[in-house]
Amino acid sequence: MELSKITMPVIFNEPLSFLQRLTEYMEHTYLIHKASSLSSTTERMQCVAAFAVSAVASQWERTGKPFNPLLGETYELIRDDLGFRLLSEQVSHHPPISAFYAEGLNNDFVFHGSIYPKLRFWGKSVEAEPKGTMTLELLEHNEAYTWTNPTCCVHNIIVGKLWIEQYGNVEITNHKTGEKCVLNFKPCGLFGKELHKVEGYIQDKSKKKLCALYGKWTECLYSVDPATFEAYKKNDKKNAEEKKSSKQVSNTEEPDEMPLPDSESVYVIPGSILLWKITPRPPNSAQMYNFTTFAMALNELDKEMESVIPKTDCRLRPDIRAMENGEIDLASEEKKRLEEKQRTARKNRSKSEEDWKTRWFHQGPNPHTGTQDWLYSGNYWDRNYFNLPDIY
Repeated sequence: MELSKITMPVIFNEPLSFLQRLTEYMEHTYLIHKASSLSSTTERMQCVAAFAVSAVASQWERTGKPFNPLLGETYELIRDDLGFRLLSEQVSHHPPISAFYAEGLNNDFVFHGSIYPKLRFWGKSVEAEPKGTMTLELLEHNEAYTWTNPTCCVHNIIVGKLWIEQYGNVEITNHKTGEKCVLNFKPCGLFGKELHKVEGYIQDKSKKKLCALYGKWTECLYSVDPATFEAYKKNDKKNAEEKKSSKQVSNTEEPDEMPLPDSESVYVIPGSILLWKITPRPPNSAQMYNFTTFAMALNELDKEMESVIPKTDCRLRPDIRAMENGEIDLASEEKKRLEEKQRTARKNRSKSEEDWKTRWFHQGPNPHTGTQDWLYSGNYWDRNYFNLPDIY
């Protein structure tokens, strides 16, 4: 069942727009800077893979739904401390598509893409498949990497404690060398043995395995020699089979409660190198929609910022601001008002047969994959904003 057309009560939301939630891909930007500084293509791919995994780590326990961006809504973030600036725009409403473009402040990288979170309802769970390609360009090496994100699933949406898993294959391609990194985000399985696990290999263009990667998307990623990894897997499988034969159980039902992993952390295979480790969340995170420290700062607005950002920026969106301030009834009223305003504007456009024009992005082929993409048109940072739509 397609969920994007159903109006959800504000109580299911978290006080961020999906454009802000997208920006959380950038939390571990240091991995991109590190990749740029390395001379070996395999080591660069390890860092890019770690970045791709770290980009979805903030989803863990984030069961609040971000607000659907309004058509024409924008968001910008400049982080001098992390060395990047980012711009995003809601470029389509049906289907909902968000385009973003981030660049290194030292001109060392460009990271861009567009996401259409296709939602499916499966009775007890909602599955979000983030359709769209991520493209990372390391400018000093003249290299481009592309990949798509794993599917995210929220369980127990009707009754019980909500819990989240991500699964599916993520294939990262280095378009210059032909190297690939194929990562498998594992579904949890009935006893939760595989919960949050990620593993895969980096291979050269003739498919020779150069290194193995493993870890959990909620906490860390390691790399190790492929032979060592395979020997460990073989041994692990043998032990698991011995355990299994001693207690025969079979069941294929989806687990109701979130399975507790065997042990909280990842077993580190001797000889492994740590590529990425998650930053712990602040102590009050559970009261704050399970936000990371990075997420908590996304909706911050000071006087100085207010005088330069365009009037379409989500920081100025009244329903999200009301929810952040704990004014739930006001947030609900404002959300209804904004959705109604958007519907009226759409009806008026169809009467006058006028098409919606995106402001900062245009459709075109991705320069590396050739597939249809949303590309940055430029000029946003000139701060020359005129004829912007009145969406709030």
